[in-house]
Amino acid sequence: MAQPASGITVAALYKFTAIEDCSALRDQLFALCEREAIRGTLLVASEGLNGTVAGSRQAIDRLFSAIRAVPGCDDVEWKESPAATQPFKRMKVRLKREIVTMGVEGIDPRTTVGTYVDPADWNELISDPDTILIDTRNDYEVAIGTFTRAINPMTQSFREFPEWVRENLDAGKKPKVAMFCTGGIRCEKATALLKQQGFEEVYHLKGGILKYLEDVPADESLWKGECFVFDERVSLRHELKVGSYQLCSVCREPISSPTGQGGGYATKECEKCAIEADPERLNRAADRQRQIDLAEARGQNHFQPAPSNARRR
Repeated sequence: MAQPASGITVAALYKFTAIEDCSALRDQLFALCEREAIRGTLLVASEGLNGTVAGSRQAIDRLFSAIRAVPGCDDVEWKESPAATQPFKRMKVRLKREIVTMGVEGIDPRTTVGTYVDPADWNELISDPDTILIDTRNDYEVAIGTFTRAINPMTQSFREFPEWVRENLDAGKKPKVAMFCTGGIRCEKATALLKQQGFEEVYHLKGGILKYLEDVPADESLWKGECFVFDERVSLRHELKVGSYQLCSVCREPISSPTGQGGGYATKECEKCAIEADPERLNRAADRQRQIDLAEARGQNHFQPAPSNARRR
């Protein structure tokens, strides 16, 4: 993929594999990323690795050389996209119980998982009226873009997905289920969950929405809208171009940019926050915007992605 003039490559990765010494791997990866000026977040757990990072082409190549040297990670999955500037403020490598939190014991994509479907074959699968198509992402992500005919489970976190499955799907009816998410990791666990519960015909989009938007031409696409991403770009369109969304300065949910140029924080709050937010919260948002403006004037990046609970209303 051609890189922008700044040479920033954003890489989203995950790998389900047994990690024996999580603390040692965390320290190794953090030291490498600091040395190579890589920024972003990596999660390390006994079940594998997950995260999104950004840096120069050479730095990202060195990181993945190190990750591929970890036992079980030689075929690690990752998706790349360009960024005009560094989209992360700092580097974090965290230890977690799960690299994507579902909260259900015994779910192991390393042993049981659905059938991968390449982006080139995805349209045919989801155009079949007998296919139940499910968006496994959270509601605020689905709100700005999804596939035609996709069901929105209206979840606020991935922990809610198993309960939605119990209440809305019946393995006894032998449905054909297709699921998708941003980069593929949530679907790894979602399809493993369904297979464990007796669903037989379960599919998921290989490489996730990002790979689909990269590979499938817009005039052939069944995707509607934009894809939310957890960095300064906020949303991406076909060919992984930056979309038209920014983050609300108060609740930090995605809102349409008045100029059509997306990325970063909006200078004003969304309509809901303008009505409901208390004065103290609005003042904090205004102060944060002043800090952003000062940082930009100094040529610094002040963007900080919202924590997950900041997006819940």
